[in-house]
Amino acid sequence: MSAVAAPALEQGAQWRAFRAVLYRDLYVTWREFPAFLAQVILQPLFLLFVFGKVLGTLNYTQHGYTDLLFPGLLALTAVLTAMQALAFPLVAEFGWTKEIEDRLLAPMPTSYVAAEKVLFAVLRSLIATLIMIPVGILILGSIPWRWEGFALFLFALVLGALVGAGFGLLMGTLVRPERITLLFSLVFTPLLFTGCSQYPWPSLDKIRWFQVVTACNPITYVSEAFRGAMVPGVPHMPPWVCVVVLIVSVSGLLTVGIRGFYRRAID
Repeated sequence: MSAVAAPALEQGAQWRAFRAVLYRDLYVTWREFPAFLAQVILQPLFLLFVFGKVLGTLNYTQHGYTDLLFPGLLALTAVLTAMQALAFPLVAEFGWTKEIEDRLLAPMPTSYVAAEKVLFAVLRSLIATLIMIPVGILILGSIPWRWEGFALFLFALVLGALVGAGFGLLMGTLVRPERITLLFSLVFTPLLFTGCSQYPWPSLDKIRWFQVVTACNPITYVSEAFRGAMVPGVPHMPPWVCVVVLIVSVSGLLTVGIRGFYRRAID
């Protein structure tokens, strides 16, 4: 009996350590909740206010444009929040604070440490994206919503958060600390403006080369999946295409990111 019970006890200790580390990160986020809100929703909030409210009031955008814009900004929030939640802290922990060493010494495998980082980033992303829904109602007066598309919305939300976490894990483990700010600046702007957050992908058929460029950005598929769930009447990619591409993207980003995490952890 003791030979069988020992592995179960060890596994239980590993899961307790995992939950303790995750609880600590969530507790710190709760203690700093105003700073968290300012960090994650300030940019999408101003994009929504300027493109959705100001330009609409001045008649510089067509009627119904906010129905296209809002799902895209939700996608942007989901991906970028998870990416920021992982990339910068991970670079700091591997670089100058060395906090990652305490986590690696915890009684759990290295894979659990990486998984906790990813799960924490996903949870932050889900919270920030859901907060944007009442913010959108407050600024725009109403938002497009269909309960029939809730399953697709939820699936796209989770996949978008995982894509962002994969980007963050990749950047946080493969980039030197002194170059993370430069790399983030180089990566952030293309991701922001080629992710079809301000326009639907099919509308780019008149600018074919740019349509091809946006097809290389995973945020495009999150935006289009949200539009398929929330405003299916407008032109958008087929949802199954978005889901397949996002699953492949998540698998590729997390695989490379976890390998980089193991390499940095061993170093």
